[in-house]
Amino acid sequence: MPNNPQARRAAIDEVDRAIIRALAENARLPNNALAEAVGIAPSTCLARTRALQERGIIRGFRAEVDPAAIGLPLQAMISVRLRAHTREQNESFRSTAPDLPGVLAVFHMAGSDDYLLHVGVAGPEALRDFVVDHLTTHPAVAQTRTNLIFEQIAGRQYLTPPGR
Repeated sequence: MPNNPQARRAAIDEVDRAIIRALAENARLPNNALAEAVGIAPSTCLARTRALQERGIIRGFRAEVDPAAIGLPLQAMISVRLRAHTREQNESFRSTAPDLPGVLAVFHMAGSDDYLLHVGVAGPEALRDFVVDHLTTHPAVAQTRTNLIFEQIAGRQYLTPPGR
């Protein structure tokens, strides 16, 4: 069922939205505190949270790590354009990109660029080496464009769908 977008959207009510909103703010919120914040019984809250997970609406709970604190103070967004838009070239790049050193996220894009990589590295030389050693040498990659990140400001994701 999680791969069916219609099923995901089907029956999300205001209580589900409140659970999602609270967990987006603090994923470590204990069930009792979550239930109290949402205004439902703890057993109901636990069942609803599990149902949201089973349906793929809540995909996981993560620790947000500061890349600079672990030795990756320089972050960049690197646009990647493939040589050809074949399944083989897409799959070749898609299967290797997430495992490259320093890759924090990979986005498959529509538009002039095919992929956008969020990377964290130790410094300018490491960024240059990443591009030269891992991207320009990849047989599917035609072009890259690197933009440095000055600051990352978290958005309030998953709080309320547009128009609500």
